[in-house]
Amino acid sequence: MVVHQHRRPRERAGGAVLAVGVTLAVTAMGGCAGPGGDDRPPADAAAVVRGAADALTRTGSARARTAMEMATGGTRVTIRGEGGVDFKNRMGQLLVMLPADVKGKAEHRPITELLVPGALYMKNRGAGVPDDKWVRVDTTTLADGNLVTGGATDPLVAAELLRGVREVTYVGETEVAGTKVRHYRGTTDIGRAAGSASAEVRGALEAAAKGFSKDTVPFDAYLDEEGRLRKVRHRFTYVNNGVIDVSSTTLLYGFGTPVTVVLPASGDIYAGKIAE
Repeated sequence: MVVHQHRRPRERAGGAVLAVGVTLAVTAMGGCAGPGGDDRPPADAAAVVRGAADALTRTGSARARTAMEMATGGTRVTIRGEGGVDFKNRMGQLLVMLPADVKGKAEHRPITELLVPGALYMKNRGAGVPDDKWVRVDTTTLADGNLVTGGATDPLVAAELLRGVREVTYVGETEVAGTKVRHYRGTTDIGRAAGSASAEVRGALEAAAKGFSKDTVPFDAYLDEEGRLRKVRHRFTYVNNGVIDVSSTTLLYGFGTPVTVVLPASGDIYAGKIAE
């Protein structure tokens, strides 16, 4: 039986999240279900889950797919992304696809996102930004620390968030994309994760710890035999003109695949006002 620890919500709002299409979000990309039989659970499940970020750093890099589903009232919207992450150098690149109905148009150009410590770069951002310009956002100033703002949770931050594990249950063995994994379910604490996170992502998590209406984040994590995170699903709750529930799923594969991230020149960064 899984016991989740919920603290009384604080009187604080999640803040206005940048509209990337990101008043929006994710559904888990395919559920990998229940216990895998009579496999023996690890001696310390919490320690194994907390170590997932370190295992990814040792691996170096990986391909990534993301999905984010936001539910508010009777509306449910999903955003999907695909790209790669360099866990050693703390950089990544995603191509984020907005659903057709986000802005009331039939088609939308994918948004290119560059993920670096403390910043999010976006191209094809729309909202009055020229097509040839990038938008740079300081993630430490966002109320959610960019856990949901970009329409995809930074895979590095998703792993670092597990450092704040409080309650965890070993569910059993299963498979993710044909790979044998161990499934863990529990809750993590954003503030606690920020205190244990690497320096590169600490600022973003500290911002999220202040901005979310709940510190406690339920998760399902799937780790392979080397302790690497293969899939993780977080369920966030924040307040922005009402309670908004967001499910964010990250799938990692192709470990060791080279990932190159080239940051835009300063002259290519849009300096004008960005529409909400």
